[in-house]
This record gives sequence, structure tokens and C-alpha cells, in this order.
Amino acid sequence: MNVPVGFIAKLWSLVSFLPFFVLLLLLGSAKALLIGPVVAAIVFLGDSAVIIGLWPAHFVWTYCCVLATKRIGPVLKILAVVFLPLPLLLLPVLGIVGSLLVGIGYGVFTPLMATFEAVGEGVADKLSHCFLDGTASTIRGACMVVRDVTDFCFHSYFSFMDELSEKMGDDEEPTDIKLSYLPRSFLVALVAVPLDVLMITGVALWKSPCMLLKGWQRLCEDLVGREGPFLETVCVPFAGLAIILWPLAVIAGVIASFLSSFFFGLHAGLIAYQEASFQMGLSYMISAVALYDEYTNDLLYLREGSCLPRPKYRKAGSAKYETGRNKDEHNVTAASAEKQHQGQRKHRRVLHRSKTFMETIQRLRPIQIWDWLFRSCEINGRILLSEGLISSEDIEEFITKGKGKKLSIKLPAWCILHCLIRSAKHDTHGLLISDDVEVTNFNWPKDKVFDWMLGPLLVLKEQMKKLELTEDEELCLQKLIMTNANEKPSDWDDCGFPSSDGVKRAQLQAIIRRLQGIVANMSRIPSFRRRFMSLARALYLEAIDAGTIDGSRKVERKVKADIASEELQSRDVGDTKGSSNGTSVDVDMV
Repeated sequence: MNVPVGFIAKLWSLVSFLPFFVLLLLLGSAKALLIGPVVAAIVFLGDSAVIIGLWPAHFVWTYCCVLATKRIGPVLKILAVVFLPLPLLLLPVLGIVGSLLVGIGYGVFTPLMATFEAVGEGVADKLSHCFLDGTASTIRGACMVVRDVTDFCFHSYFSFMDELSEKMGDDEEPTDIKLSYLPRSFLVALVAVPLDVLMITGVALWKSPCMLLKGWQRLCEDLVGREGPFLETVCVPFAGLAIILWPLAVIAGVIASFLSSFFFGLHAGLIAYQEASFQMGLSYMISAVALYDEYTNDLLYLREGSCLPRPKYRKAGSAKYETGRNKDEHNVTAASAEKQHQGQRKHRRVLHRSKTFMETIQRLRPIQIWDWLFRSCEINGRILLSEGLISSEDIEEFITKGKGKKLSIKLPAWCILHCLIRSAKHDTHGLLISDDVEVTNFNWPKDKVFDWMLGPLLVLKEQMKKLELTEDEELCLQKLIMTNANEKPSDWDDCGFPSSDGVKRAQLQAIIRRLQGIVANMSRIPSFRRRFMSLARALYLEAIDAGTIDGSRKVERKVKADIASEELQSRDVGDTKGSSNGTSVDVDMV
């Protein structure tokens, strides 16, 4: 598109933009005033009912699991029993307050943003979308939020507790603490928390005017000149909205700094315990403020470094707190980044950083990784159903009872393992999602949860590369991961695995167990359970229609009713998404 050049052209661009923006802002605000209270009430009342209703069960079950577990030593167990009532009493209060804030924010900003998105490029009938988008879809989204919170409180929490109660392996030792280290740790925390809160909050308040003015300056320059994130026409309506909401972003930054300062102070007590040194704990207390000052300087393009001292808070040889596995993950990720930066294997299309604001937003959405995984589970699920490795009883158990590790754990683990095998065979730097799309640490979603996933997956890919699997071994792995226990090499004695190498079998079993552990952690994310339940229902009906399985009539009727309800709820959401000018990558992990 044409970018205005010269003062007159830029001034006319700004003047012609203002009425357009004001009308959209008024319409979006009116929708927010109408929809916001309804959405806030749904989220607040629904989440509060779930949290309060399940709180007695959470309280009792937490104590039962802590007392029964062998993973915690006697000293730590006694302290946990004594101090557990405080967090267990505070969590419902924090959850209810958080539900209210989330409901208000979701109810106000979602209709407002949907109004601006409705005038984007590629949207047919913009006028009707301006009035309708963000109304019914926001209410249905609020119901989805309540459902996700229910999944977390009812399923994810008990999954965490069940893992705590599991038996330990022969090579594992219970986690315990030394009583002699606790006094200095508590003393450092008592000193560090108020000082870090005061200093970090003071730095945040001192630099907040600079953040406000610099942000406004940059946004106004980009808006008038149609540069930076506002180059595309679809992004122009968001420019004025970003300028208006920028003070809220600054306030949110100050609040986040204030809250994080408590954790910095508490971490100083942890450093004092780990290093068995009062001085090291105080050194971290000072270093935390210096690190925060340096980070804000880099963020605001101020002077380099920090004017505060940054003393060392680790003794020589303190790398014992960094596990070897984490080191391997860091080394593999760094090596992959270096190779990718050198531009090797340029024939493969890699998702580079997008040049436009909207494309960048969609590229960084973690939901795209979910889409890739569930698409793979859908295709592999059909294959495993046709081969008899997944039965109707497995799907019915998951649909009716919400249980069944074969479907919810082993199927995604096999999909990821298949991706690792293919990436290893093609000698890629990252994960080969499809024939022409490679996901690396450059285009991986900038999300902490996904950052924790990438490192282990790259390490596992390098291990798979060294194993050099044959085609027969790959085919046999599909059956083994779905049907076998995979706890020790002898579990594969009568399974027909081509290789008799005990070391190779043990390494493959360790990889499978670790993948299942990663998937188990992923399954505790509420949206994962909701989407996987929809996938299981779709596979169940499809298999019945194709004659692959003979399902129960009662379960079939229940599944059809649930699918019809979900389609009704997601119709407006799908229309809203379809009206946005987004780009998606069709990824097939099979």
C-alpha cells in the first residue's frame, strides 16, 4: 500500500483517520458496556462456584497426598503440614478475585477488539461484522473459560496430586531440607523481601514516565508515518486504540514489577539455603535490583548496564543446582540456533519472523502448536483405530469417565515421537512439522510453557538421531508405545522388536517415558483437555460411521448431543475468526 510522504500527506492521513477511529471506538465501547457485565457475571459466578465447591475436597486431598507421599522427607513433610493451611486458605480468595478481574477484562476488551478486527482486510460485509462480532461469541467464550477452570480444578489438580502420590523409582531419593540452614534462609528472606519490594517498585515508578512518553512517541510516529507495526491497512484502526490503552500497559508493568519483587526477595532466601551462606543471600538481593534495572534500561533503550553493583551470589562450583539435563538442553538449543543463523540447509522453508504486525501476532500464537498436535492426533488416531491399536472401549472410557492413558497420553506421545524420528532422519536443526515447515527456536512461540518444551524435544531428537532406527523398528515402535508398559528392556522380549540390543531398547524406553511425561504435563492445561475431548468424540463417531468399531448406543447418543452443543457454541467464534485476516500454516505431523 502507499505510505504517505511529506508533512501534508501525513497530516491528511492523520485527520482522515480520526473520525473513522472515533466511530469504531464508540461502537466498541457501547458493545463492551452491554456485553461486559454479562460476561463478568458468568466468569465470576461460574468460577467462584467451582472454586468454592471443590475447595473442601482440595483441602482434604492435599493433606492426604502430602502425608502419604514418599517423595518428601520427614522434615519437609512436617513443615508442609504446619504451613499448608495458609496457601490453601488464600488460594480460593485469590482465585475468586482473579476470576472477577479476568471476567471484567475479557468482557470489556474482547468486544472492543472484535469491533476493530471487523474492518480488517479480507472481511466481507464489514458493517454487519462491526455490530455483531464480539457479542454472542464473547458470551460463549466466557462459558468456555468457566469450563476450562472446571477442568483445571476437577482434573488437573487431582492429576498433580496423583503424581505426588506415585511410588518413587529405585534411583530416586525423597526431597528434604536441612533444619540448620533454615534460620539464615528465613532471616535473609525477611530482610530481602521488603528491600527488594521497595527498590524494584521504586525503579519501576521512576522509569514509568519514560516508558509512557517513549511509547506514545513511537506509536504516534508509526501511526502518522504508517511505518512499523501500522504499515498494513488492517492494523491502522488498532493504532489509536494502542495509543489510548498505552497508559494501562504502563500501569500493568508497574503492578507486575511490584508483584514480582516479592518473588525476588523470597528467592534470596532460597539462594541463602542453597549456598549455606547469609552473605550470598544478601548478594542476590542486591543483584536482583541491578538485574531489573539493567532489564528496564534495555527495554527503554536507555544507557547500557546498570548503575547498581551486581555482586556474585553463587560460590565456585555451584553448578550442582543446574542439572546435566538442563545443560544438554541449553547446549542443543544453542547449537541449533547457531547452525540456523549460519543459514545452512536453505532449501527448507522455515517460518521466519513476519514483517507485519498482524502476521507477527499470529505467528507467535501458541495455539498454532496445539493445532499441529491435535491435527496429528486426529490423523494418527484414525490409523491406530483401523489397525486395532485403539479400541472402542478406550475411547468410551475417556469420553464417559475422562480417563484412559492410551488415548490421552500415549496417542500424543506417539505423534511427537513420530515427528522426532522424521526430524532426525532429515537431519534438521529444529522439529520437522511437515515436509516443508521446520519449527526452530527462532519461530517457536515466545511462551514460557512452550520454551520449556522445545529444549527437551531437541535433546530427544538428537538422541533419536544417534540411535539410527530402521524402518522395521519405527513400525514396531508404534505398537510398543500404545500397548506395552515400556518400564524396562525385558518388557520388549516377546513383542517382536527387531533389535536385540539391550542398551538401544533401554534408551528408546527412556525416550518414550519422557515423552509421556511431557504429554502428561501438557494434558493438565485446561484447553488441552477440552480440545482432546472434542477430538475423541469426532474419532468415535467417524469410526462408527465407517464400521471400524461397534460402539455403545448410549455413548453414541451422548456424543452426538455433546457435538451438537459444541457446534452451536463455536459457530460465532468460528465466524469471528474467519472474518479476521489471519494466516495459518497447514501442518501435518504424519
